[in-house]
Amino acid sequence: MATWILIGSFVLGVLLRVPVALALVISSFLTAWYLGVPLEVVGQRMLSGINSWSLLAIPLFILAGEIMGEGGLSQRIIDFSNLLVGRLRGGLALVNVVACMFFGGITGSAVADASSIGSIMIPMMRQKGYDKDYAVGVTITGSIQGLIVPPSHNIILYALVAGGVSINALFAAGIAPGILLCLALMGLSYAMAVRRGYPKEVLPPVREWPRIVAHGLLSLTVAFIIIGGILFGVFTANESAAIAVVYAFILVFVGFRSASLRQIHRVLVATFYRLSAVLFLICASAAFSWFLSYLQVPDQVMRALTSVSNNRYVVLLLINLILLLLGLMMDMAPLILIATPILLPVVTHFGMDPVQFGIVMMLNLGIGLLHPPVGSVLFVGCTIGEISVERMTVAMIPFLLLLFAVLMVITYVPAVTLTLPHLLPNA
Repeated sequence: MATWILIGSFVLGVLLRVPVALALVISSFLTAWYLGVPLEVVGQRMLSGINSWSLLAIPLFILAGEIMGEGGLSQRIIDFSNLLVGRLRGGLALVNVVACMFFGGITGSAVADASSIGSIMIPMMRQKGYDKDYAVGVTITGSIQGLIVPPSHNIILYALVAGGVSINALFAAGIAPGILLCLALMGLSYAMAVRRGYPKEVLPPVREWPRIVAHGLLSLTVAFIIIGGILFGVFTANESAAIAVVYAFILVFVGFRSASLRQIHRVLVATFYRLSAVLFLICASAAFSWFLSYLQVPDQVMRALTSVSNNRYVVLLLINLILLLLGLMMDMAPLILIATPILLPVVTHFGMDPVQFGIVMMLNLGIGLLHPPVGSVLFVGCTIGEISVERMTVAMIPFLLLLFAVLMVITYVPAVTLTLPHLLPNA
């Protein structure tokens, strides 16, 4: 009965459009009252959820991403990507995908990626004759790369909930799948561009190349600092986040001078707004997760799945389908905090490394951002592209099928995610 109260009250709250964090708190208090657990325990568990040194990296990474976004670095990254792949058929689409990967390595946010890159690329592609649904589809699908490649703050959330999983290892594990996803999206975009007869891009004059390359590399240096510094043991995730903030500030406000100091207030407000939502969610999920463990819900889920099949491949497929289904109903961050303590014991029982499962979960829940009813990235793309959600949902089918194929590779080929963490001494 306690399990039904915990989960049932939470689901009811979500269906009634109660904010997810508040629904988690209410269900935790109701369960504590039913079990006779002192209500003070709920508060203690909530506070313990944010009493973690590892969490310090999240506000710093968010702040660095906000500074880079405010400084308009997306245009410089687009220009740099154009030099790399713009001359191919459907070059703007390929530029879009590459720019999304690069920018995602700075912001770590799919929504920020879609809004920053999309606000430039979608109108530009429309002017060059690209179909509206294609332009939006390429942009929002490409933005999912920011959830996998470091420094995704969603990966840090997963590491926090999973307990004992190295952030360095997770960052290293996301690099190869991120590159694989980028190449797959470029392949699909190119094939569709050839079939639809989209144009190639004209490269800028050669005399402008040094400036474009210099600005592009300077914009991407923050990602190289974060990734290289962590993976090679130069500094920790928290230290790399602090260095990223300092570098972003110097680059935007001193180097490029693409933003004025008066805009710092807006950057800080945006950062605190996002951070307050994340921290409240972590607090609420910590209490909820404690009750899940107390009531042995993970064991019940494992027994339910093994009653269907003891085959490792079948169970992993079922878990992927469960995550995809949950992604239809809830946003990414709360699902990481709720589903990880339930499903992680199951996948480890069937031989999947927790590091690999972290990347599998990121891509699963990222797919959920691309279709209704939650679909925050889809809604951003539709707003920028001025296209209906219904039309875009149908147009997304080939992109979603490609993402599912990449997901299956990451799920059933552990070497894709685990080779690099095993090779790097500090991962």
